[in-house]
Amino acid sequence: MNKRLSRTDYLFAIMFIFMLVLALGTFFFGLRMGQERATTKYEDLLFKKNEAANGYSAYHQQYLVSYYHTIYQPYREFHKKWFEKINELEQNRSADGALILKELSKMAKEKYDELSNKAMPDSSPLLQEAQQNYAKSLKLFHEALNTLTARANGMPGADLVTLMDKDVYLSEAKQFSLNSQKNYYESIIKWNETDNPQLKKVDVNKPLPLADWSTLSLNVKNDYIAQSLATGKSFTTFTPQDLSVRIDEIIFSGQAKKMNLNEVHQVIGVLLATEAVRTGDFIRNKAKFYPNEVLPQLPFFSSQN
Repeated sequence: MNKRLSRTDYLFAIMFIFMLVLALGTFFFGLRMGQERATTKYEDLLFKKNEAANGYSAYHQQYLVSYYHTIYQPYREFHKKWFEKINELEQNRSADGALILKELSKMAKEKYDELSNKAMPDSSPLLQEAQQNYAKSLKLFHEALNTLTARANGMPGADLVTLMDKDVYLSEAKQFSLNSQKNYYESIIKWNETDNPQLKKVDVNKPLPLADWSTLSLNVKNDYIAQSLATGKSFTTFTPQDLSVRIDEIIFSGQAKKMNLNEVHQVIGVLLATEAVRTGDFIRNKAKFYPNEVLPQLPFFSSQN
């Protein structure tokens, strides 16, 4: 004999199905979280195992390369997009500022999630600090841009850029980025010291005559530039080596002497003020100025970043 289900039976069945779906969702979410945590844990263990088995130094080239691909390059994707969108706002008065900020905020969050799931070896504190600084930078970019989005509606592009330049949180995000860059180039110095223990860093807070600059290795020059950009809060499109080669060009061509420039910070000031440095300057002039330099095998030393 057929018996029709009551309303209570239907309600119970629906609730049962809902609870089942919820339980399955919770299970798979927990499984995913566990896998991500396990991946991070075993990446760190793998670093330590490789270090012990191969006798790697704290800043072995493998660690520099791993950092480049897993941390530096993802951040640079956001970095490149940032300047593309800022240029779009400056050039196009009617650009949809709110949409642009929303897009940048979303990308910053995606890159933050990507970087946060990676691990650097405990034996390389500079690389760990560099990763943390990039993560802090992306988090601040995401939050600040998200906050500014509502104010961007109907605002002319150039006015929005001015507003963004004055934002304290965006300024802090840029500073964390510059600090991370400084950490990475200092790590390259640590790598270089393995084969050249006499390598000496240069104090960015002291005047550096151009004659002394010309005697430095490229790694030391780049480290000096990374320090200088961080100290001067200069958030730029180009890499430290792009600025290094432009300084060497100014010296080699005799322009520095003609302009009565005797110290590196003077040349940096002129180059930044005139926007005379471009991404790719290093690659275009590497063969001419640095044919015999000892550099780690990182992509931004061999191709345009």
